[in-house]
Amino acid sequence: MTIAKAILGKKAEKKVEVNEIIEAEPDILMMHENTAAISKKFYSMGVKKVWNSEKIVIPVDHCVPAANEKYAANHKIIREFAREQNIKYFYDIKEGICHQVLPEKGHVLPGYLILGSDSHTTTYGAFGAFSAGIGRSEAASIMATGKLWLKVPESMKITVDGKLRKGVYAKDLILHIIGDINADGANYMSVEFYGDTIDDLSIAERMVLSNMSAEMGAKAGIVRCDKKTEEWLRSRVSEEINPIQPIDNEYEIALEYNAEDITPKIACPHTVDNVKDVNDVNVEINQALIGTCTNGRIEDLREAVKILKGKKVHRNVRLLILPASRKVYLEALNERLLTELVKSGAMILNPNCGPCLGAHEGILAPEEVCISTANRNFKGRMGCKEASVYLASPATVAASAITGKITDPREFL
Repeated sequence: MTIAKAILGKKAEKKVEVNEIIEAEPDILMMHENTAAISKKFYSMGVKKVWNSEKIVIPVDHCVPAANEKYAANHKIIREFAREQNIKYFYDIKEGICHQVLPEKGHVLPGYLILGSDSHTTTYGAFGAFSAGIGRSEAASIMATGKLWLKVPESMKITVDGKLRKGVYAKDLILHIIGDINADGANYMSVEFYGDTIDDLSIAERMVLSNMSAEMGAKAGIVRCDKKTEEWLRSRVSEEINPIQPIDNEYEIALEYNAEDITPKIACPHTVDNVKDVNDVNVEINQALIGTCTNGRIEDLREAVKILKGKKVHRNVRLLILPASRKVYLEALNERLLTELVKSGAMILNPNCGPCLGAHEGILAPEEVCISTANRNFKGRMGCKEASVYLASPATVAASAITGKITDPREFL
């Protein structure tokens, strides 16, 4: 069976079928700033204590430090709730973005069922987990009862073979796939990635694929756990690692791609599936953002430095660097990556989600253009409905920051 079926069957304690409704207890429930609203729903049910204070993880990450009184009051509610409920794994504003923090802190294991009140909870599928976004009412219900109804999804197998060319990254690969099958091409499906290209990808690159599976409508985006995954996890978890592998092919859809056919890609406004080759887009930019839960890891900053070292950001461009977590920030400091980026003219932001969703730092003005490593470019996404957001790899963003227009990174490699 597929990995999705295997994990959900394990949680339901039986063999499950596609479209079957099961009741399951998650191994982890993740919430962030929306914990304030979710806690109100929770208390409105008349329940006084959460089902398991050690299975709830709450990082505060979307607008930190608080940008205004409204956000500050929201954070206060969350802190009080975490104290009242004795939430063991509460990470206040200093730790970073939830989708980076959870794996770093050892909350993710292969075979886990992880549910989170954020659409990009799919990220944890990079570790062989079934990880899906849910609504606020659903999160409140889990806190109260410890269980949730889930529909067993159909599965899509995506096989990628061959070697990615120089200057082409996991971000380009996933944008290529989304452009091919469209934003609704995998609606409520478990997308599972295979092939020697996937095997060669780093954990950080696999996280990009799982993260952006949400942008093709997927309920989950899973990369099977292999030796590379186990090695990454061993330094972060104390539990035994028991990966779940598919038993046979029960995929409703199977797609195949050749990695050597992939070129640097750009997702143009205002949908993620509006994908073009980088050389087909000639647009001047005002702002460039390298970071977010999609591409704010240490590998991403290293790629940016390869291009920016010894060069200057274009005078008309604001380059924002946003490490995904405090750990990544410290690693970048120790490797002097941030030093090189600052020398080039970049601005370093504290780890948080702010600019990506238009909540804090780097808000765009009308008619401005930003090229970003984020996962969404919807109208108004970065705080202004009259601005435009293009999505690309860290290398493409770095190259564009130098030239002042969207640029093929291979020119600098």
